[in-house]
Amino acid sequence: MAISKAASFRETEIKLAAYAKALAHPARISILQLLSQKQICICGDIVEELPLSQSTVSQHLKELKAAGLITGEVNGTCVCYGLNTEQVQEARQLLQGFFNNLATILPAG
Repeated sequence: MAISKAASFRETEIKLAAYAKALAHPARISILQLLSQKQICICGDIVEELPLSQSTVSQHLKELKAAGLITGEVNGTCVCYGLNTEQVQEARQLLQGFFNNLATILPAG
């Protein structure tokens, strides 16, 4: 069985890359901002706010959920989405730490 190259990296690097990948689309940023304002949204509410089809929004929600940044709970025929505040906090800390470390080696300006 082949060993994944990702296993060669530290856990924090793998997590940071997963968060960065999840944040790497403007629709996902918009979804996170929307959820931060409304606490909980059903998929249809999110679709109404974005210039994307329902299936595209669902795909972006799937990516955010896979990264752990949002939760999705089935409520009857709807899925209610909300921020996973613990994971968002972890992503924030990892991203801040990463950019703070880069700042120490970059020239001021």
